[in-house]
Amino acid sequence: MSQPEPEPTVTVGVLKETMPGEQRVAVVPESVPALARAGVRVLVESGAGAAAWCPDGGYERAGAKVVSPDEVVGGADVLVAVGAPPPELIARLRAGQAVIGMLRPLTEPELAQKLARAGVTAISLDGLPRTVSRAQSMDALTSQANVAGYKAVLVAADHFGRFFPMLITAAGTSRPANVLVLGAGVAGLQAMGTARRLGAVVTGYDIRPETREQIESVGARFLRLASITPTEGEGGYARALTAEEQAAQQAELAAQMARFDVVITTAQVPGRRPPLLVTAEAVKGMQVGSVLVDLAASSLGGNVEGSVTDQTVLTGDGVRIIGAGNLPAQVPTAASTAYSHNIVALLAELVRDGALKIDLADEIQAGVVVTHQGTVVHPAVAALLGSPAEGGSR
Repeated sequence: MSQPEPEPTVTVGVLKETMPGEQRVAVVPESVPALARAGVRVLVESGAGAAAWCPDGGYERAGAKVVSPDEVVGGADVLVAVGAPPPELIARLRAGQAVIGMLRPLTEPELAQKLARAGVTAISLDGLPRTVSRAQSMDALTSQANVAGYKAVLVAADHFGRFFPMLITAAGTSRPANVLVLGAGVAGLQAMGTARRLGAVVTGYDIRPETREQIESVGARFLRLASITPTEGEGGYARALTAEEQAAQQAELAAQMARFDVVITTAQVPGRRPPLLVTAEAVKGMQVGSVLVDLAASSLGGNVEGSVTDQTVLTGDGVRIIGAGNLPAQVPTAASTAYSHNIVALLAELVRDGALKIDLADEIQAGVVVTHQGTVVHPAVAALLGSPAEGGSR
């Protein structure tokens, strides 16, 4: 005889995203039964999943309750979202509630301060320690980077004036596009694999020489620069280059880039300005009709000099520079499904005996819990605010 499911005691509220252009939703209908098995009741703001092709009826059939925005905020113990809550929502939160999302506290520490003052427990998925094996299923940075790398190639192909694959037709032969991807993280490897599947000749570059095997495993060639020495850093990211190393890398890349039709850049460092890889001089050296897609374009800067977030810039030399912006939001169904799985895995970690258990001694929670019981508890965020963080079990 099957065991009865535990009585739900934690209520999770799924918010509709408010950021312009954001089409993702934090929880998709197929994740609702998994949350129920963990003893979690789900409230969904009406219309929250519409842009991701998750209608209200799908949530109701899965066992969630679709309600008004006020009922979500008022009835949920934990609010889940993709992005950070807007100021008007923070003003309505009550002490003891928790908010889970991609809160970017290292670039927006003032948000963390506001949530702490409201007595809200803020949990940010972009602080997940990626070197902890049991955290892999919760890794939203990876799941969304995977989508971004895929979409970046489609964006490049849409703006490129020729075919990606070699085509032999009665009208003649079209040579394949020559694509360079800078950065062999999750987004970069996905971009390489996608471009290769579209028939392009693909080359990958990363300052970490140990990525050569990964680059070649997706069908790309490895670009080696003589000017760069091994650069393995902490947490799976490359260490920051010195000014001299960065200048040497830029110069050598500029010499190489003239032979590529499409360049996709993916180098990012959480909470810091992205490294400048492609200078204006390098862009000038590219062929007319070439396309650059800068996945790192943000308010902090980008990998490509002259890129602007969410804009396409056509240079005087006929090169398109695309500031990619929020690409996962442009593939909302796939991105939402992956993110929803991350949310479910995180909640399974946090919900114990019918309650949300915060334990800052746990290595995963130490990375993702930003505020708790009126205090900014994440040391890196607290340092940005000039205040000491508090740790320990809560």
